[in-house]
Amino acid sequence: MPSDLPDWLIAQRVQVGHRIRDLRIQRGLSQEQLAHEAGIARHTVYRTELATHSASLDALGLIAETLGVPLWQLFRDE
Repeated sequence: MPSDLPDWLIAQRVQVGHRIRDLRIQRGLSQEQLAHEAGIARHTVYRTELATHSASLDALGLIAETLGVPLWQLFRDE
């Protein structure tokens, strides 16, 4: 991860990645299945979950739709 980003932004990226992983697992999906159903590359899901990649809003929207949640719920800490 770039070290020039503020800590709060990195923390938000980590939180979103964890939320996506948790929702994916709850739905019994592999990263590959989620990516396929969302129409995005598997490495996008992988890097987003690990917070090593800043996913585009479009990719996050497709992930949220596939997981059956509104986009804002990816930013919610649960």
